[in-house]
Amino acid sequence: GEEHYNCISALHKSMRGSDENASLYWLARMLEGGEDPLYVARRLVRFASEDIGLADPLALTQAVAAYQGCHFIGMPECEVILAQCVVYFARAPKSIEVYRAYSNVKECLRMHTGPLPPVPLHLRNAPTRLMKNLGYAKGYKYNPMYKEPVEQDYLPEELKGVDFFKEQKT
Repeated sequence: GEEHYNCISALHKSMRGSDENASLYWLARMLEGGEDPLYVARRLVRFASEDIGLADPLALTQAVAAYQGCHFIGMPECEVILAQCVVYFARAPKSIEVYRAYSNVKECLRMHTGPLPPVPLHLRNAPTRLMKNLGYAKGYKYNPMYKEPVEQDYLPEELKGVDFFKEQKT
């Protein structure tokens, strides 16, 4: 019932608050209460990107490994796998930079009126002669061929100068 959601919320908030002790308590309370360990593992996968993100990119690897470990061996043996992951997450630095930036992109798309801007011609694939003749891929600079990153626009003209990492949701 409702306690299912209350406990997962408490686990998330304890990890987010870097309280490893409380994180273990809420994990154990869920698992000892019969919660599906794969449900917990799925929530940890989301937490890895939503709350830790780029502050520790290996967190997602930890979460997926925990999910796979739980899937392979099940309860009760997988409880220590989840416990390790939960403590890792509680101790990990946190960043919502990517989560916030992606939310800003979604908001930009939802608020856009009219047709969405077309993909710039230089970014389009040109597998046919007709497409090449229409200017597809013309002027595109293939970065791996250069020693330094090249100056090139990747957003549609209408979004030139927009930085979703700096934009604030209204």
